[in-house]
Amino acid sequence: MLYRRLLFVGFVFLSCTSLSYGQKKNLILPGEAFTVSERPAFVLLPDEAKRSTPQPWIIYAPTLPSYPDQHEKWMHEQFLNAGIAVAGIDVGEGYGSPKSNQLFTALYNELVQKKGFAPKPCLFGRSRGGLWVTSWAIENPTKVSGIIGIYPVFDFRTYPGIDKTAPAYALTKTDLESKLSELNPISKVSVLAKAKIPVALIHGDIDKVVPLKENSQEFFNQYKLENQQDLVKLIILKGQGHNFFEGFFNSQELVDFAIARAKVGIK
Repeated sequence: MLYRRLLFVGFVFLSCTSLSYGQKKNLILPGEAFTVSERPAFVLLPDEAKRSTPQPWIIYAPTLPSYPDQHEKWMHEQFLNAGIAVAGIDVGEGYGSPKSNQLFTALYNELVQKKGFAPKPCLFGRSRGGLWVTSWAIENPTKVSGIIGIYPVFDFRTYPGIDKTAPAYALTKTDLESKLSELNPISKVSVLAKAKIPVALIHGDIDKVVPLKENSQEFFNQYKLENQQDLVKLIILKGQGHNFFEGFFNSQELVDFAIARAKVGIK
């Protein structure tokens, strides 16, 4: 009797584990939910008549259970209406770590090598998603057509902070601090500038969560040091912080930039 109970409990545990292990993502717009490297992933697809080969696309981050969300729905609708697909992979709270970069590459390979997607997507980082996309772009500058960001994080010292970032990088706080020049995305933005990757960022000037000065402004400054400042469009919203103000999510300028760069990526 005890054996049967244990067997039943074990069966229930395995069943629940398998459900969460390969759980697919709920989407805000029509598309496909699937798994890549055993992680939830998604792709939002334009109407069939608007698709093309190779398919221009955008990699979005952070892809988490709550993201992308309804605040971005208008932007993603504009992308799809323009024939641009949007995709992402849930890497957990990776903060641009080597492990998260490996999963981004797995998604990239899945869509480019198997699904006919363009070789150079535009990258879209919202808030901490800026760490995700910038870190991957720094490792793969020849695979990126452009980058856009909504109050993006580029310096993980400002958010989420060294204490929370270190475990994602499988390092102690002390070890991570000793490798900032190697691992902190803001320290390596020059790689993107030298690769002449165009960027468009929108950020509030009173953001207390992700400070403008240490993130988007410093990103611009790093491009300027390489005499590539003309490649960065920095939109600063006066009197705005880290919030859901429509100006962040209904920016036609940001949308038009992403669409144009994604289309360039088919070449």
